[in-house]
Amino acid sequence: MTKAPVLTPRADDFPRWYQDLITKAELADNGPVRGTMVIRPYGYGLWERMQAEMDARIKETGTQNAYFPLLIPESYLAKEADHVEGFAPELAVVTHGGGKELEEPAVVRPTSEMIVNEYFSKWVQSHRDLPLLINQWANVVRWELRPRLFLRTSEFLWQEGHIAHATYEEARAFAARIHRRVYEDFMLNVLAMDVVPGRKTVRERFAGAINTLTLEGMMGDGKALQMATSHELGQNFAKAFNTRYLSKEGRQELVWQTSWGSTTRMIGALVMMHGDDDGLRVPPRLAQIQAVVLAIKGEEAVLATVRELADRLKAAGVRVHVDDRTDVPFGRRAVDWELKGVPVRIEIGPRDLENGTAMLARRIPGGKEPVALDALTGLLPGILEEDQATLLRQSRERRESRTTEVSTFEEAVEAATAGGWARIPWAALGEEGESKLADHAVTVRCLVAEDGSVPDADDAPGNVAVVARAY
Repeated sequence: MTKAPVLTPRADDFPRWYQDLITKAELADNGPVRGTMVIRPYGYGLWERMQAEMDARIKETGTQNAYFPLLIPESYLAKEADHVEGFAPELAVVTHGGGKELEEPAVVRPTSEMIVNEYFSKWVQSHRDLPLLINQWANVVRWELRPRLFLRTSEFLWQEGHIAHATYEEARAFAARIHRRVYEDFMLNVLAMDVVPGRKTVRERFAGAINTLTLEGMMGDGKALQMATSHELGQNFAKAFNTRYLSKEGRQELVWQTSWGSTTRMIGALVMMHGDDDGLRVPPRLAQIQAVVLAIKGEEAVLATVRELADRLKAAGVRVHVDDRTDVPFGRRAVDWELKGVPVRIEIGPRDLENGTAMLARRIPGGKEPVALDALTGLLPGILEEDQATLLRQSRERRESRTTEVSTFEEAVEAATAGGWARIPWAALGEEGESKLADHAVTVRCLVAEDGSVPDADDAPGNVAVVARAY
């Protein structure tokens, strides 16, 4: 009898495969309130690695971390009309506290532009106070009608940057810097994810922004996922909160602002972009465990060799975990590590000791081979880098092979509904065509220039619209 697969095959039911993997790889569970989630230790370990890599890049820009309250007075949201209109359907509002009705309801933050600007207006007095560069690692709540773990949950974790600048030019340059040097660099070089950097259309722009820059990734089923965004806010919030500074020329000027964010959605992207029918495949540079060393039997000589090898690998800079749970069947342990996507598995048993070898299993390209124990320390760093490059290459090849150049609205819809992306001249689609795409559950993910760079304007000559179905 054929053994049932551990996961639903992706080709049979991609959403079910996604849910199976998250559960069986022990990434997260559904929370007790609809739309919330419990992130389990292995899933949270991935987020911690993402935080560490992102935080280092953010701080290289001169930005500092701070923290702002979870609860925001409802009146703050009314100060910027476009912003509150954009978030109104997703708001969670607290009306009672301490057994009493509150004098003013408090909104559970959906984002922090409002409360940040309340304090920016106090902290910014002079041009010497600018730029004011603040980032926050926090949770937010956006009441989600169709929740899905990591992709769309009513509460999620993120970082949100909020910056006040002296000029429009500074603000625009900083938004682009975050877009490229923080987000795109992280996604390409750590997550091994091919992404398309572009400009959101007016229809898709962040509520209250004058421009939104995005990074779009193609998932394993051909749908798009917005990975991170960087917004030019202009002076909309500065006017609402009267955030001014005394310029060098002695004039009172409104600040120009940017905000930018990325979320635990990236864990969902990790699953959908790199996962296969055997589970996760974690990029080595991201992995909190790059290599797991397994003792096949509980013999003392085996255990001693496993621990000694792990120490040598740690000294060589490899993040290692020792699995000496010999009371658990070896096959079950091997499957568990496959599901979790640990890049390298090193298996050692009595027979391996006799031969002076270990069995090396590589999760990303697949396959197993015996390797001399003494050679592993020298081989592993190179293997990990090779596997990192493999994931990025596969990600790029998927996008390129499933993206179609089209010239008409009908062709764009056909390509997107067939499980791929379409590239169509923006002049041929336009805002009218973009509006009609919604009838087919298709959106313009971003605008790009003909050469693949980010356009300077919505209507720049030669703009190309990237069209797809999306999560």
